[in-house]
Amino acid sequence: MADLIAWVMVLAIAAYASGGGTDYGAGFWDLLAGGAERGERPRRLIDHAMAPVWEVNNVWLIFVLVIMWTGFPAMFQAVFTALWLPLVLAAVGTVLRGAGFALRKPSRRLAQRRVYGAVFAVASLVTPYFLGAVLGGVASGRVAVGTASAAHVWANPTSVLAGLLAIAASAFLGAVFLCSDARRFDEAGLVDYFRLRALLAFCAVVVLALVALPVTHHDAPHVWHGLTRGLGLLVMLLSAVCGTATALLVLFRHHRWSRHASVATVSLALVAWGFAQRPYLLPTTLTVSQGAGAPHSLRWLALVALIAVVLIGPALVILFRLDTKGRLEPLTDADTRAAGLPGDDV
Repeated sequence: MADLIAWVMVLAIAAYASGGGTDYGAGFWDLLAGGAERGERPRRLIDHAMAPVWEVNNVWLIFVLVIMWTGFPAMFQAVFTALWLPLVLAAVGTVLRGAGFALRKPSRRLAQRRVYGAVFAVASLVTPYFLGAVLGGVASGRVAVGTASAAHVWANPTSVLAGLLAIAASAFLGAVFLCSDARRFDEAGLVDYFRLRALLAFCAVVVLALVALPVTHHDAPHVWHGLTRGLGLLVMLLSAVCGTATALLVLFRHHRWSRHASVATVSLALVAWGFAQRPYLLPTTLTVSQGAGAPHSLRWLALVALIAVVLIGPALVILFRLDTKGRLEPLTDADTRAAGLPGDDV
């Protein structure tokens, strides 16, 4: 039962990395869109693409936290003691990001939109970095039960690379999805705009992954060995195939399946990490069986997870289906052509 719950947690992390990562990636490109005039059209597209679903993606983050503190309380205590600072910074970034996004759209004054937009964009950059740094700290084996909070736990080579990979993967997901969103809104210029950025982000992911190979060999040996042999290697190769397929689909403008391939790329990479880290929750000090909660708690947790999947799963599928079909909030001509709004120049 403990192994099953551990895999449910890994899958929930993969779901958040894919759904939430797409939103963080959109914020990343919002940050780099340029000034108010040059970045108006990309930002309008980002607003319309994210608006129906950005809050929904945080469901997976809550799901991960509930599973961790109920199913594996020793791991929860160790992680939140040793890594409390990057987790607090990520939580602050999540709150500020949501507030900036929600307040920017109804704001009429240019100065206000700039402030809220800057908060949203910068938070979209730093939040995935700190979440990636936390995963890197765990994967490197620096977190154990009783480990005190210290900078080296989350500011080490593996954490830095994991944080940068989280940003690059988010940018990759965001650009691929925005490319498809621009296509369904018949915005040919924005399709090419985000197509170029998707390819650049994919190159960044590949470069960082190649840099991570020699670094993690010495800094995170257990996970490195797991990713270079057995099921970990097999799943990681599948992730690489999906990433390459995504880049080719985007390059040759076959956007229909590019979103599915990009999600598979990120999800499979995290599943490979799960295989590589077996049998540990915290390499190499706490196994899944050692860190598991009471058996009756795990049974109730499995039942609650099943009920959540049955009740929430279909609703999420319908929501994302309606969103990708453009049925929820169509982009108007005024939006895509950056029509002026009252008070925009104030």
